[in-house]
Amino acid sequence: MIPLQIKLTNFLSYRDAALDFRGLHAACICGPNGAGKSSLLEAMAWAIWGNSRAGTEDDVIHAGAGEVRVDFTFSCDRQIYRVIRSRQLGKTTTVEFQIATDEEGNSFRAISDRTSRATQDKIIQHLKLDYETFVNSAYLRQGRADEFMLKKPAERKQVLAGLLRLERYESLANQAKDISAQLKGKIQLLEGQLSSLSDRLQQQETIAAEITTLETQLAQLQQAQLADREQLSRWQHQQTQRQTGQQQLEFLRRNRDGLQREHHRLQQELQNIHHQSQTLTALLQQEAEITAGYAQFQQLQAQEQTLTAQLHQYQNAQNRRAQIQAQLQEQSRDKELKRQQIQAQLEAISQQEAELQNILAQAPEVEAAIVKQQEARARLQQLDRLQAEVTPLLRRRENLQSELISRKARTQARLEEIATTAHRLYSLQQERGKVQQAVLEVEQKIEELEKKRNYQQRVREKGLERRSFLERLQANQREYETQLAEIEQKIRMLGNDAICPLCDRPLDSHHWELVMQKHENQHQETQNRLWVVREQMAVSDREIQLLRQEFAGLSRELAAADALQKQYGGLQVQLEMTAADRERLAQLALEKQHLEHALQSGSFAGNLAAEVQHLEQSLAQLGYDEKNHALARSDVERWRWAEIKYAQIKDARERLNQLSARRPQLETSLEQVRLELENSEKDSQWRRQLEEIEQELETLKSSVAEHQTISAARTRAQVWLLRAEQLRRAQQEYPQITAKSAELERHLEMRREEITGLNGEIDSLQKQLAAIPPTDIPKLEKQIATRRTELDNRLAALGRWQQKKQHLEALEQQRTTLSAELQTARRQYRIYSELVAAFGKNGIPTLTIENILPILEAETNHILSRLTGNALHVRFITQKASRSAKKQAKLIDTLDIEIADPRGTRPYETYSGGEAFRINFAIRLALARLLCSRQGTRLQMLIVDEGFGTQDGEGCDRLIAAINAIAPEFAAILIVTHMNQFKEAFTSRIEVRKTDEGSRLSVYA
Repeated sequence: MIPLQIKLTNFLSYRDAALDFRGLHAACICGPNGAGKSSLLEAMAWAIWGNSRAGTEDDVIHAGAGEVRVDFTFSCDRQIYRVIRSRQLGKTTTVEFQIATDEEGNSFRAISDRTSRATQDKIIQHLKLDYETFVNSAYLRQGRADEFMLKKPAERKQVLAGLLRLERYESLANQAKDISAQLKGKIQLLEGQLSSLSDRLQQQETIAAEITTLETQLAQLQQAQLADREQLSRWQHQQTQRQTGQQQLEFLRRNRDGLQREHHRLQQELQNIHHQSQTLTALLQQEAEITAGYAQFQQLQAQEQTLTAQLHQYQNAQNRRAQIQAQLQEQSRDKELKRQQIQAQLEAISQQEAELQNILAQAPEVEAAIVKQQEARARLQQLDRLQAEVTPLLRRRENLQSELISRKARTQARLEEIATTAHRLYSLQQERGKVQQAVLEVEQKIEELEKKRNYQQRVREKGLERRSFLERLQANQREYETQLAEIEQKIRMLGNDAICPLCDRPLDSHHWELVMQKHENQHQETQNRLWVVREQMAVSDREIQLLRQEFAGLSRELAAADALQKQYGGLQVQLEMTAADRERLAQLALEKQHLEHALQSGSFAGNLAAEVQHLEQSLAQLGYDEKNHALARSDVERWRWAEIKYAQIKDARERLNQLSARRPQLETSLEQVRLELENSEKDSQWRRQLEEIEQELETLKSSVAEHQTISAARTRAQVWLLRAEQLRRAQQEYPQITAKSAELERHLEMRREEITGLNGEIDSLQKQLAAIPPTDIPKLEKQIATRRTELDNRLAALGRWQQKKQHLEALEQQRTTLSAELQTARRQYRIYSELVAAFGKNGIPTLTIENILPILEAETNHILSRLTGNALHVRFITQKASRSAKKQAKLIDTLDIEIADPRGTRPYETYSGGEAFRINFAIRLALARLLCSRQGTRLQMLIVDEGFGTQDGEGCDRLIAAINAIAPEFAAILIVTHMNQFKEAFTSRIEVRKTDEGSRLSVYA
């Protein structure tokens, strides 16, 4: 990566700045401390990777600004790119990635992805450099020059492994371990399955014998079933013949029974015909007698009809006589009733006239009372008018008096309320001191509980840390146990004919001993680590138990915190209320004084009293008295009877005149009715008609008696009418009955012949049915059904055994497949078990470091020779003997650094600051080149942000010479310093100065 241009807006100490790197090869970035030299370099890293030394993402925003933006243009692999990263305060960061469309980088097109994360991945993909590699290679950051050298040997090796990205081998080792464990489980599963399959396949011979037996039994049962079915078919045919014959026999019998019933019916009918013929013959022999009787009946019937007409005439005359008699009686009754009514009306008129004369006798007294009533009513009307004027004034006076009373009562009630409230507030003021003391006590308790809460939080954090540490120990324990199991598995697999898991060839005795010794050493080392972990786990368990007990005790003590907080809030409210109560007491005292003065002076009434006085004066002037008004009303009521009596007298006079006019009319009507009654009794038309009817009835009386005699004789002779009708029918029916008798005798003879023929057919058919042999079809069908069930059971059993046979055949094929899978799994398990060791920290990572260190050592000494004039030499040591008392001490892995000078080999700490800086610089620069070469990219830019103040003049010259010497290998070198000697050593420099408007940049080339 080669920087071309950068633009900063509100980034750290920069508000608005821009820098063009074109034309700058080796430049010095100089300026006072805190001016923003390192911030310029941080901007490059933040623009590309979004990383910086700031604690949070918002910390990169310039103080007081709301948005930050960095626009960085660079080239990589002869291609120009542009990255624009921006962020608003409190919001997410946005990044835009662009690629130049021309060689000069004047125009760009966006190649960003949809999300910021995807865009960041694309930037790293094009750059072939991530942030960690950048800060450990091209960017030698301030304050980290001696980081690698100050680590312990074991930690130094871990740092180097991290720089070389060897941790991916740990991931590969874990993956290989997981796959190995899966394969181990798969092997155990396959072995168990194969064992189970072998046990189940031992049943093949038994199953074959069962199948053969069942097939033989099935053949025998099927043959017997076929014979029984043939027999059943024959029997069913015979049964069909028998059933047909029985049906025919039943049909013939039914026909014979029908003919017999028909024969019997004809015999009965013939007997009835003979009886009818005899009856008709006897009746025909009486023809003369019946004819004479019928002639007599007709003569009597004619006489009866004539007499019946005379009888009807007699009855009509009786009815007319009764009607006329009723009319005469009704006419007499009506006239008598009318006379009585007129007489009653005259008597009522006389009585009413007497009563009316009594009323008219009171007229003089009533007329005098009427005059007095009129005078009293005039007085009452005058008082009513006066009352209409006085009533509104009285109502207004009452309302005003009620309002005065209400106002006075409200004022007195308010005074009582003020007194009560003042007394209560005064009592509360007396309690204020106690409340303040209670507040102080509760505050002290809450403060103590808060301290305990903070201590409880620390105990909780300590417990969580111990729990996390215990979980890590448990994970280590499981890992070590797994490693022990794998090592033991490997040891068990190393038999006499053991095969190398990598090359699949047998091990000789020498290599076998080496492998066995290696596994035993790993087993002992892992066992020792497991013991240490278990001891640490026991200690952690005890610590966690103590922390739990302490946490529980603190929880019990803190249980009262909520109640204290509520109590404290209540006390605070009481204090606030007492402060407000003092102001309330002062207000109440002023209000009480004002109300008492209003009661004494009467000012509470306002202008109501003057209005009441004015109303009293108006009422006095009118002189209205309710008592006089009441007396006037009583006088009017007292003379009201005269008005009623006067009306009665007036009505009596009119009524008496009407009665006097009515009396002569009623007397005339009474006399007329009396005369009509006398005339109706002597001579009338109804009397003449009644006499004529009496004469007619006397004439018809003899005919009525004769009609009764003739009617009785006709009734006795009516029997000849029935006998004549019977004779007529007999004369008609006798020839028909004679013919029908001959027909019935002919039919009887035919039925006798048919019955005789059917009897012969029935006898013949019974003989045929008796010749058919008997059968037991139900028994045979039951036997066939039983055998069918047995056949089905045997077939089902045969199917099950054949299914078992097929299943065993499938199991045999499955065993072959599983055996092949087992061989493959065992081979893969050996390979992945070895890969676990190969990818482990003692495998490829260690081998990689051992292979890298000579290259790193040579590159470091090459750079160091330029910086020190071949005065210093570095050597990396990866193994050393342990401090064991045994004669043959084991070698242990390490990463010690030996530094030699003309006086010998000395520790790093004994060298001066300038010498130590040059050593650090050489190692860092060598590491940078090594990392870039492993990343697949060239180190084209070098940024050195380290302090050079520890260097003397000669050391600075050597550093400058070294930088100049390696300058051709880089496209851009940026040196951050504030030393004048370095400023003057480079022809290009970038001056950084801090102003009130932020850091400013100036380029001098």
